[in-house]
Amino acid sequence: MSAPLIVAVPSKGRLQENTEAFFGRAGLQLVKPRGARDYRGAMADLPGVEVAYLSAGEIADALAQGTVHLGITGEDLLRETIADMAKRVVVIEGLGFGFANVVVAVPQAWIDVRSMADLDDVATAFRLRHDRKMRVATKYVNLTRDFFSRFGIVDYRIVESSGATEGAPAAGSAELIVDITTTGSTLAANGLKIVDEGTILRSQASLVAARGAAWGDAEREIARRILDRIAAQARARACREVRTRFPGCDEAMLSQAKERFGVVAPFGGPTSSGMLTLHCPPAAVYDLASFMRERGAQSIVVAAIDYVFAPDNPLYARLIAGL
Repeated sequence: MSAPLIVAVPSKGRLQENTEAFFGRAGLQLVKPRGARDYRGAMADLPGVEVAYLSAGEIADALAQGTVHLGITGEDLLRETIADMAKRVVVIEGLGFGFANVVVAVPQAWIDVRSMADLDDVATAFRLRHDRKMRVATKYVNLTRDFFSRFGIVDYRIVESSGATEGAPAAGSAELIVDITTTGSTLAANGLKIVDEGTILRSQASLVAARGAAWGDAEREIARRILDRIAAQARARACREVRTRFPGCDEAMLSQAKERFGVVAPFGGPTSSGMLTLHCPPAAVYDLASFMRERGAQSIVVAAIDYVFAPDNPLYARLIAGL
């Protein structure tokens, strides 16, 4: 019996909920046959897959080491944890949830510090005045060093944070911080502001493959089936199916509709009876319906679509190109 394809997913919180919903939309229900407290699961109706429930940080580590094949975690953790990220993993797709920014934040009382250049000046002045370097509290040591070096800032030292980083300046354990934020409200509540040009990374949850995992023919085929469903659901989400039939439904009208509304005719042009099926961007559905009614359409049916399977699979192609 061959080894399973291992998919690592977050074990708790909003990230876990969004991940389960993401797979569920693609018809890939995550299940725990041995009970809700188990940290191993499966994908219903898809043999050969083992789901590993790990923390977001553990998923980044497992991807780097190649002990899982696929995983969902934040880009911030990938870039912080994996020094040679491009050699270790393939980022297949950003998933549109888990958004957060890694930012440089200073006390609001530093009214003269607006940009990274200002911060460089303050860091130099701070060292000369206090005979020590400014302290930067952060969990993102590698991202901070790389970012500060880009701006030529050297007069600082990192204080690794294990708790609530935003409280470090008020507690006197650091002068400024590098931390993750979604709205900036927690920073503001702690008397901090984000420096202009101080956004180090705009992160989101991503579907990632490990280059170092065992990618035999069986594992690649299972991955293809998973990614095929995900790609088909993404195509479906990007359109609505519009169906109509009327005498004025001809190739000339179809050509105008394609040009004006970005529609596609997945099954070809109008039939001899004037029947036509179109896939239309959701935002253009009403305008398309108005356009067809002006040309004689009496009945137009619009429906959501579950999946649109196509010959190409860009997600799988991205995986294979990166392995």
